[in-house]
Amino acid sequence: MTTETTTDVFTILAAHAQRTEERQRPAAESLRAARDAGAFALRTPPAYGGAGAGAETVAARLAEWGRACPSTAWIAGTCATAKTLAATLFTGPAGAEIFADPDALACGSGRPGARGERRPDGVLVNGRWPAVSGCEDAAWASLAVLVDGTFHLAVVPMGNLTIEPTWQMAGMRGTGSHTLVAENVLVRADRIAPLDMRNSSDRLLFGITVLGPVVGAARGALDVIGAMFASDRAPFMTAYTRMGESPGARQWLAEATHLVDRAGRTMTEVARAADSGAATTPADGVRLHMDLADAGRDCRAALERMLDLHGSAGFADSNPLQRYWRDVAVGSRHPHLNPYLAVENYGRTVAGEA
Repeated sequence: MTTETTTDVFTILAAHAQRTEERQRPAAESLRAARDAGAFALRTPPAYGGAGAGAETVAARLAEWGRACPSTAWIAGTCATAKTLAATLFTGPAGAEIFADPDALACGSGRPGARGERRPDGVLVNGRWPAVSGCEDAAWASLAVLVDGTFHLAVVPMGNLTIEPTWQMAGMRGTGSHTLVAENVLVRADRIAPLDMRNSSDRLLFGITVLGPVVGAARGALDVIGAMFASDRAPFMTAYTRMGESPGARQWLAEATHLVDRAGRTMTEVARAADSGAATTPADGVRLHMDLADAGRDCRAALERMLDLHGSAGFADSNPLQRYWRDVAVGSRHPHLNPYLAVENYGRTVAGEA
């Protein structure tokens, strides 16, 4: 990990964000800058040379990088989740092997898309995991596997897996979230273990790794709108000479800014709760996940106001506003931020039926 400055990383990610989308995977320059900035070591344990960063730091960094390139930030968030799960289960020689390079990119999926059969020398795994972000550039994959009907986590070298190019999406295109396939892959016994997903702090962290890039994308969109207000552009078919002269435009800008700021504050508050262990009961976790889902909706609402301000020109392929809009629309609908399930779970809790 080098000491590349925050400004340098932001500049590099922003400069290559469009190419990242076109390639459907991060540009080599973006990956190198992210790695040098410690993006892939955020949740590598300190014992192995990583940052072991808390949820608040993870949230801040992902939002910062997401402001420049949401797709690269998303991959960093997926890496943080994968490494958190691996560090929970694997220590000793297995942990030393997995984290030998603290800055290595890891990918993963919590969807139990495969089954494992116990063998004398490990577990034979067969299955598929769709939507695995960053898999083309990762060294390791942390993957959910059902073994004897029990939820397990397997950490598998990417060289043992096949990638099917299935990621064709409107937003977060640059994440390269393709399908991983395991065909008779033997996972060593010390690299697969039962996984308990009931840790509230970890579950909140996983939501934050998704929300951080979304908040960052919304802030990036605000940068585009801010530049428009600073320019000599005027609202079409009006007597105004600049956008800022219009009371309506100022109100829309204020509302969009407020929504983005509120989403950021909510994310930080939830991250602090995760770091402090404040989510001590299932009800706490449900309430805080509801907050995360609300923050995602705030980002979506903010982008709609920004597009109203920019008008149809905001949808031009050359305008980064439409890319931020698509990234927010897709990223904020990840299962960790699913609003109707968050409401359903919250309603069950407040009704005393949890």
